[in-house]
Amino acid sequence: MTSLPIDTLRADFLRQIEHHHLIVEAETGSGKSTRLPLWMASKGRVLVVEPRRIACTSLAEYLAQQSDKPLGDEIGYAIKLDNCYRDETQVVFVTPGVALRWLAEDGLAQFDLVMVDEFHERRWDTDLLVALLRVRQSHRLVVTSATIEGDKLANYLDAKRLYASGRRFDVHLEHDCLDSRQLPDNRNLEQKVKRQVQRLLDSATGDILVFLPGRKEIQACAQTLAGLEDVLIAPLHASVSEAQKQLALNPQRQRKVVLATNVAETSLTIPNIVAVIDSGLERRNEQRNGKTALALKHISKASARQRLGRAGRVMAGTCVRLYGEHAALAEVTPPQMHRESLTEPMLAAACCQTPLERLAFLEPLPEKSLLSAQSILRSMGAIDEQGVALEHGKKLYPLPIDALYADLVTRMPSKALQEAMIDLTAALAVPGRLFSLPRQVEALEQLEREEPLGCDGELLIGLLRSRVFSGVDCDLDALQEARALAEQMREVFELPQLSVASRYKHSDLVEAIARLHSELVFVRREKRRESMANGKMEVTIGRDSRFKASDEAAIVLDTHSVPARGVKNTLNLATVILPIPLAKVAQLELGEWQSAEPNDNEQLSEQGLMVTLQHIYAGRVIATCQQPAEGAHALNAIITAVKQQQIWPGFAKLRETQIKHYQLYTELGYSLDEVTDCDFSSWFGAQLEQLGVTTLEELALFEPQELAFAGIPEWEYADFAEAYPFELQLSDIKLQVEYFARRKLVQVIYRSGQRKGDPKRWELPSWSGWRIQYKKASRVVDVR
Repeated sequence: MTSLPIDTLRADFLRQIEHHHLIVEAETGSGKSTRLPLWMASKGRVLVVEPRRIACTSLAEYLAQQSDKPLGDEIGYAIKLDNCYRDETQVVFVTPGVALRWLAEDGLAQFDLVMVDEFHERRWDTDLLVALLRVRQSHRLVVTSATIEGDKLANYLDAKRLYASGRRFDVHLEHDCLDSRQLPDNRNLEQKVKRQVQRLLDSATGDILVFLPGRKEIQACAQTLAGLEDVLIAPLHASVSEAQKQLALNPQRQRKVVLATNVAETSLTIPNIVAVIDSGLERRNEQRNGKTALALKHISKASARQRLGRAGRVMAGTCVRLYGEHAALAEVTPPQMHRESLTEPMLAAACCQTPLERLAFLEPLPEKSLLSAQSILRSMGAIDEQGVALEHGKKLYPLPIDALYADLVTRMPSKALQEAMIDLTAALAVPGRLFSLPRQVEALEQLEREEPLGCDGELLIGLLRSRVFSGVDCDLDALQEARALAEQMREVFELPQLSVASRYKHSDLVEAIARLHSELVFVRREKRRESMANGKMEVTIGRDSRFKASDEAAIVLDTHSVPARGVKNTLNLATVILPIPLAKVAQLELGEWQSAEPNDNEQLSEQGLMVTLQHIYAGRVIATCQQPAEGAHALNAIITAVKQQQIWPGFAKLRETQIKHYQLYTELGYSLDEVTDCDFSSWFGAQLEQLGVTTLEELALFEPQELAFAGIPEWEYADFAEAYPFELQLSDIKLQVEYFARRKLVQVIYRSGQRKGDPKRWELPSWSGWRIQYKKASRVVDVR
């Protein structure tokens, strides 16, 4: 067996693991992921937790091959929708999600030791698993990484540290940049990659691994490199098919350029890689203004070291970084629990009988995220006030889908709707987009005839149920994965197979979703038609959604958040939209009924006082109605009728003038009272309440003069009103007057009249000591 740097630790490792948890630090390519599980197997049955599915299956296949035993015999794996192991299998590689579900089921009773590999990635599920095992102390724990804060983690776990120095092969490091402090940049990324690929193909003899932030950049680079002769271009990301994975991970006759995301950063050994090109970029989720947004970010220094190490695993190599040697990168990647919603971690912890808020982590969890997750899960009935999983929560957690979708699936009111929701959820659970729409007008028109609702959900369900739509291009690998997930969940719920799926009504499905989770109901903005809102957040209709311009409301089942302008702003794109009639939103009693604005909506009719009510949802009127005025609405109706002079003509204008005069009187210091912003409506409403008047019949018992305004003393009022009028009628011109007492300014404002010239000073009241301005439209001049 080939010697590896990690081999120097074997004797110490086997001695220490008898009595202690272990932290094993060693550089990339040292052999941690392949040697340690086999050493641990001499002490009992081993569960190895790898952060990614590709790493699980590839490591299991490699070690099984090395042992000359069939896969699943001594070495096996278990990932979502696929497993290959037996009860007697000594070493089982699993993803963190599988490990947590097994922990919830039986506490991992079938295993003696647990190895958590590549802990430095700080995924929420590995952080949670380690925290739970730390509390339980039921298994010997080994945590490994090439880049880790060893002292901090050792203190956290009360563990011993082991370190293996050196790597098997040297790696020559280069930087392709104009400045040593230049940060990673995605501008012209494809051309930068192509230039380095061509240079390395000429100067080296092996294959090349290129680290890119996501599928979009991988596709763009693949197109740019497509013209290279005798070179295979192999994409490698979470959604590649089995055939593509084998092409990327196994030696080929032709030279190969592997275009990979972070999936190739850890645990995987790709044979014959002689050079690595590192873009210095990744896509990761982060919290922005309370939302989880997928953002393009610079990698950490820890990730940069991991990527460099991919070139030194099987031979000496070269690493070219497309950024400066002294670029200001963070030391480590921030923990996922600090960047995303805690709903899934909280449900997982609750189902493992330990509330999330009671667990200790390397860094304290954000309080705001904890409270938000508690609110969501309690509203679902998944956890109780103490954070313990209720029966409904225990039903949700084992399902391999998000908690929201699991809640919808389990609570559908009929078997047919449950089938539809399962199929739709399975399509949503697949990474990436399941289909792309045609661009040709004729194909789009034909698709409209085949699926006239303009519903993304109907299209997804139809595709899963093998329906063919004109011009729709499917990702067959993603479709196969979605169908497998749908079949798995149908089996769990004892429902018919996909091939004999039950029929359902679209209207019943959207109504059921809306009743269960009203926060998913959005209505269009009346002016910004590309936007929709639900009262808590706003979304922009995704470019590839089929939502019709004529539809006014929808269920938004999937959103994709991306950073917008500003440090905290996000753009929330609605990517899966199911139309729902606006009338149905009103029928579901979402939002609330309010008096129409402005409040001049009450009417005096043959039926008496009537009030116009508006049904408001997310700031939009979705229905209106008229009904007899009662309670507060009755008071508003009486006030409006008086203001409109339907009752007590002239009363409202007289009292409004008296109120304004008293406010000016007080501002000028003639009264010791404080200046108030009282108007006629608030004053008259208070009078009616004081008198107990709630109907027109009760108002008829009083005379207008009985409701006097107690303001300027009666013996002063006439003189004050003459000195400070609010309206002026001059020759051929009518003016409104406004007073600004603090500034000693009077503005006379043009209202109507034929006069072309400005009013003269001698035409106006004396207003001694005041500055006087004349305002007409936007023109303001001093009157002298």
